[in-house]
Amino acid sequence: MFRFAHSIFFFAFLLIPLLSAFFVWFMIWRKNALDQYGEKDLLKILAPEFSTAKPVLKFILYSLALAAIVMTLADLQSGSKIEKVKRKGIDLMICLDVSNSMLAEDIRPCRLERAKQAISKLTDKLEGDRIGLIVFAGKAYTQLPITTDYSAAKLFVNTVSTGMVQTQGTAIGEAIKLAVSSFGESKHNKAIVLITDGEDHEGQVLEQADAAAKAGIILYAIGMGLPEGAPIPVYQGDVQIGYKKDRDGNTIMSKLDETTLKQIANVGKGMYVRASNSDAGLNTVFDDLEKIEKSDIESKQFSDFESRFQYFAGLALLILVLDLFVFERKTKWIKNIKLFGDI
Repeated sequence: MFRFAHSIFFFAFLLIPLLSAFFVWFMIWRKNALDQYGEKDLLKILAPEFSTAKPVLKFILYSLALAAIVMTLADLQSGSKIEKVKRKGIDLMICLDVSNSMLAEDIRPCRLERAKQAISKLTDKLEGDRIGLIVFAGKAYTQLPITTDYSAAKLFVNTVSTGMVQTQGTAIGEAIKLAVSSFGESKHNKAIVLITDGEDHEGQVLEQADAAAKAGIILYAIGMGLPEGAPIPVYQGDVQIGYKKDRDGNTIMSKLDETTLKQIANVGKGMYVRASNSDAGLNTVFDDLEKIEKSDIESKQFSDFESRFQYFAGLALLILVLDLFVFERKTKWIKNIKLFGDI
């Protein structure tokens, strides 16, 4: 397997066509200038060693050297072998509420953004565990299948927004059911972390929590918001234009439903934690997750990558040394051979 450690240097290849265009313009300009200076036959007498092909040859050498230098900087690497890496961990599925009520700002900067920040910090602490992400509002969807790729997990978390699920509501039961099925036939110990304000929940929530517990899955619930509630901002683009109102024109207050979330955690054999402006609750949950017995998780990956830039560096050096022996005047000993035309 091959890879480039610093592929950003490939942008330097754009210099070659730019320099080529400038070189062609310069050669045309020089030819026109020489034509104006005197007759071609006269110029051959005045400058018998003048070569029209050598500058082209030197430019080609410079271009090849530049390409080799770019490849050197990009640092081609090869994986010398594939090894199996055994990790110990659990399977963790996070169910994140993305309904509009998660935009309430009783938890700063808002419930959803605070939850995303907490998930990213939790991901940084994982070692060997597999993680997945489900988003839900009125419907539940798998945003990220369970994986050990923590960089991908953080990337997917950063893209989460309330606009990704059009159906409004809080389908907690559906999210739990989807999380249970997402584990598949995995034999590892499993846990679900439910992050929501619990408001306007739909479906058979406690029944799904009980089904998860019977499947040996521990269910944690984190309440985002405060019991006294907060209004839900309404935005037009990036500009807030007011707050969400009911049919009578009254501002809607989104309140944390702690009663339901505590019941879910109790039935799911886990724990309930309420987030605050100083703590999003995931630290407490993570400490408890660490107590769950970890099992072996085997994964394959390429290892022992070795740099191969030396070959390109040597090629660049060879070309530049060769250029030292290519003069712009005609080469006497091959003048009559005509290998390169009029050299």
